[in-house]
Amino acid sequence: MAAYAALLSLKYTIQQIQLHPRPPISLDQNQVDSLIGNLNFLQEFLEVYSCSGGSSSREAADVLESRIADAAHAAEDLIETRVVDQILSGWNTRMQDRVHRILSTFCGAGLNLHKVIQDMGLIKKDVMEIKENNIGIEDHLHMNSSTLASSRSHVTTKKETMVGFDELLIEVMDKLTGQQSNLRIIPIVGMGGIGKTTLARNVYAKPLIMHHFDIRAWVTVSQNYNVQEILVEILLCISKDESRESLSAKSEGELGERVHKSLYGRRYLIVLDDIWSAEAWDKVNLFFPENGQGSRIMITTRLSNVASIGSHGVVMDFLNEHNSWDLLCRSVFEEEDDCPPELEEIGKKIAKNCKGLPLSIVVIGGHLAKSKRTREHWEYISENTSTIVNLEDNERCLKVLQLSYNHLPVHLKPCFLYMGVFPEDNKIRVSCLVKLWVSEGFVKPINGKILEVVSREYLQELCDRNLILVHKRGSNGNIKFCNIHDLLRELCLREAQREKFLYVTRPHELAIPQGINTQRRIGIHQSMSKKGYLPDQVLHMLQYVPLVRSLIGKFGKGLPLLDFRLLRVLKADDKKSYFDNSRHYEYSVQVVFRLVNLRFIAIRSDGLKSSGFPSSLNLFWNLQTLIVNGNWGVVAPCEIWNMTQLKHVHFDGLELPDPPIGGKDDEFILGNLQTLTDILKFKCGEEVVKRIPNINKLQISYFEEPQEFLSYCLDNLGHLHKLESLRFILYPRNKASLNDLVHNFILPNSLKKLTLMGTKLKWEDMNTKIGLLPNLQVLKLKDYSFVGTEWETVEGQFCNLKFLLIHMCSELEWWTTDSSHFPRLEHLQLQFLDKLKEIPSCIGEISTLQSIQLLRCSDEAVISAKEILKEQEDFGNVDFRLVE
Repeated sequence: MAAYAALLSLKYTIQQIQLHPRPPISLDQNQVDSLIGNLNFLQEFLEVYSCSGGSSSREAADVLESRIADAAHAAEDLIETRVVDQILSGWNTRMQDRVHRILSTFCGAGLNLHKVIQDMGLIKKDVMEIKENNIGIEDHLHMNSSTLASSRSHVTTKKETMVGFDELLIEVMDKLTGQQSNLRIIPIVGMGGIGKTTLARNVYAKPLIMHHFDIRAWVTVSQNYNVQEILVEILLCISKDESRESLSAKSEGELGERVHKSLYGRRYLIVLDDIWSAEAWDKVNLFFPENGQGSRIMITTRLSNVASIGSHGVVMDFLNEHNSWDLLCRSVFEEEDDCPPELEEIGKKIAKNCKGLPLSIVVIGGHLAKSKRTREHWEYISENTSTIVNLEDNERCLKVLQLSYNHLPVHLKPCFLYMGVFPEDNKIRVSCLVKLWVSEGFVKPINGKILEVVSREYLQELCDRNLILVHKRGSNGNIKFCNIHDLLRELCLREAQREKFLYVTRPHELAIPQGINTQRRIGIHQSMSKKGYLPDQVLHMLQYVPLVRSLIGKFGKGLPLLDFRLLRVLKADDKKSYFDNSRHYEYSVQVVFRLVNLRFIAIRSDGLKSSGFPSSLNLFWNLQTLIVNGNWGVVAPCEIWNMTQLKHVHFDGLELPDPPIGGKDDEFILGNLQTLTDILKFKCGEEVVKRIPNINKLQISYFEEPQEFLSYCLDNLGHLHKLESLRFILYPRNKASLNDLVHNFILPNSLKKLTLMGTKLKWEDMNTKIGLLPNLQVLKLKDYSFVGTEWETVEGQFCNLKFLLIHMCSELEWWTTDSSHFPRLEHLQLQFLDKLKEIPSCIGEISTLQSIQLLRCSDEAVISAKEILKEQEDFGNVDFRLVE
């Protein structure tokens, strides 16, 4: 909720000032103590109490929460305005007057922190009356403090569950594999949340379907479709050798011709998921050849008129009561029999009240799985669902989802609402998402963990509740990309708008929204304007948001040149947005780097290489995340070693200067720094290692022989005791002196993920440099990282390795090993090993092995992999996968 987020954000801002080695302003300690006392009291109240009554209780809660949020915002505005004014003494007075006029609406003409603290004291008094007398907000317990600290850190993997549609699945498979040789379009139609995509995915992944078709491609279309992107996705599915960047540079006509040629003469299956208009079909239809090979196109849609483009489709109906109860049990418990007898009757009523809609059942099941399993609570759910699901069309889903939102722990609500800022069907990179949550101040410290770890635990909780969907996992099993169902996103946007938490521009929205001048988070996406830059209305609107803290979106040709002086988050890093010093109506790099209150910067720029870092870099008092794509070979200024708040730095190629030695700047340690990617010519000297003691992820590359080569000390890598992920790239590979770099490096025992490329180590070095790393879980050996014809492993190594990739170590012929040498291996990927004689048969004896993936390996390797597959099938391991 907005009030809780405002309290957390204000506490975080005060903490950042107090703990800063060079605080930009000094705060009166008596005022701080009073303010923190009020904040802690109100925060605890919101964590424990929530509204569970009717509309009058909801309205009363909204009024109280709005008062809390406004007071916290006013205090934060005053504090951050003082910070910015202090740093930028020559600030634009007209903008300053505008900010102060808005601030005066909260705390009167006397703009001072004392007045805001008084207002908070009055709110605290009212809350104390509520707690004592149960006035205004009912004392329905939302959760207790021990629950708050119980965020689970382990990874939970769930398979998509399909219940009650077995007959439909068989019907669709029969339609796909039937004897008819002509191209057939098979629509799957039904209301939102009915399970259309789940059915289609289950069919798509069936081995029979995989083997029946020469080519398969899956594309999610959605409302704001783009024909070029649809064609790119199809080509990426068809050919793994294609890159998104190269394909995106081609015209729609060129892409369409490639698709047509690739499909012609082949039996193909194309899935167009979530298609919303016949127009979208008409624009891509001509690229799918009718070749008499028995090809099929499967579409999923909510709209009957779209389904009419095919004549061989299926209509998905609701689940019956038995299957609804079965699905609910699977969502809440492991098996139906696990339900306590006292909850079975009311549980069946909840399932029945969902009216057979799988989305409602799964979401409520996720809530019940996390909630107290008492009859009283389940009766409360039952009473609400019975009225909610009677609404028409998608509204019933939104009401069910609203119920799930209302019963989220309060610490998860801001993070969930924030998902609405991303475009529909967007695949959200988790590493970026958790940084955004931290920068926004949403994350409450737990048990001394770093905030990014807590943030990932929040994400896992939301995934466990089926409110955020796992799109893709990384090689270490962690969630790499996530997304959110469009109905859930709609819920986020509606609730965020009601709470004044977030504003996202909508297509065809002409009027400037009421209250836009106090919005703190704004999302603008490219779909707002397909022909030009940004609509004039949006440009006009952005002139009225001087208090905005977050600006996120895909801005097409660029972001307007406006001064958002209190901005904390700027995310405009899509591939079509470039920030440089020559384009009109765009932020120049200098302007971005004058927004001194920024905590999170993610932009694209090709201007830094020529102009260098602006001299104002050292004015960022609290910059935590700096992401600049589109540059290579940029040299950072020495001031970067003074930026003690930095946590994450990413460039396509950044050269770090030597840290200053001696003088006042010698004292700074970048103790918050966790991520450095991608660093060129990393010397790894003693002074550098001393400055980054808590680095967790490091990517270093050497593309040419530096003049100071002999002074490089890669053995110091062993002193980075918090380092868990390292990527080391050496290129060109024919420089012997560069290859000598890695023969002396020492890796820390903390390492969990290691990627090597071009290092030309000998296989014997594996035993001394890598195999004994006790925590190593992921090992990626790419492009001549190891040379030699034989790799013989020894016992007692790779004790925790779960993922192994060997890519283009093309000299390898013989791999001698034993199953005991990789006791926990789960995934093996072998790529471009054209001389490998065989995959050792003992690999198939590893009890934890889940998959082997081969790409362009020798015929002998493929044959041995198939023998392993057969052996696994004979052992009854039906989940083992062989991917060629």
